[in-house]
Amino acid sequence: MTQRNGNSKNPLHGLWALTNRELKKWYKNPYLLFLSIIQPLIWMGLFGRAMNIGAIFTSTKIPIPTIDPPLTIPQQIQLGQAFSNFSTTIMQETFKTSDYFSYMSVGIVSFVVLFTAMFSGMSIVWDRRLGFLSKALSTPVARGSILMSKVLNSVIRSIIQAAIVLGFAFALGLTVGPDFTVFNLLGVFAAVFLIGVGLSSIFIAIAVRSTRIETQMAVMNLLNLPLLFASNALFPTNLMPDWLQPLTKINPITYVTDANRQLILYAIDMHQLAIDFLFLSAFAVIFSTIGIVLSWRYLSK
Repeated sequence: MTQRNGNSKNPLHGLWALTNRELKKWYKNPYLLFLSIIQPLIWMGLFGRAMNIGAIFTSTKIPIPTIDPPLTIPQQIQLGQAFSNFSTTIMQETFKTSDYFSYMSVGIVSFVVLFTAMFSGMSIVWDRRLGFLSKALSTPVARGSILMSKVLNSVIRSIIQAAIVLGFAFALGLTVGPDFTVFNLLGVFAAVFLIGVGLSSIFIAIAVRSTRIETQMAVMNLLNLPLLFASNALFPTNLMPDWLQPLTKINPITYVTDANRQLILYAIDMHQLAIDFLFLSAFAVIFSTIGIVLSWRYLSK
């Protein structure tokens, strides 16, 4: 017998039912769906293309001192070419790519996952205030499944939004690395899955005992920008102040961004890529386990 009183004994049934409920609130709300899709496109189109850092190093921006006697036309052309190569060298040494848009667009994938995970904890607060959490806790569904349904909802949304961001980035001229193939995108989505599980578990675990939306919003505002800016999502960590660099080395955003850049932009360093995925796997396992344990102990009506 696999069923009793018409209810499935499979624990995955309750997990999927709750996950599907969360997803329906997203894709059956046209305004929410539109806003969640258009947000990363706005970041890519405006923020991504507006920060044209490479233009800072063009020859037209570098003052050339007056030389006596004046340079000849061929000498001026050679000097302009030298400055042009100098610009490319600076970009390659700093960002390991000649195009900052490509560097930043991969970081935006991490940004999207972070902000999607942040709002996963809000769902617990709303369910408690609207009474759905009390009903869910009265069913045979495990408390860990209630938490993991929120995590899976966040992860699925993150993967979809990451795919949209990358598609839009390719359309705007994302420059790929020598080792890039379509199959590398599977690795990108695997990294997004792992970081989504870990981050969502953190924010949901924080919300397990929260009864006020303001408390959860305060926690989100406290953590989101430090996690984003103390990482390599927008700027290389080796150029950050010495006191900040140790923090970047324990920031999961740093590892998911590095893994994605390895797979999309750079020549793949298998050793570093393995370190990135080991860290992300440990991060996901540890914090999802902590979240489940906390839900068993503290999740209440």
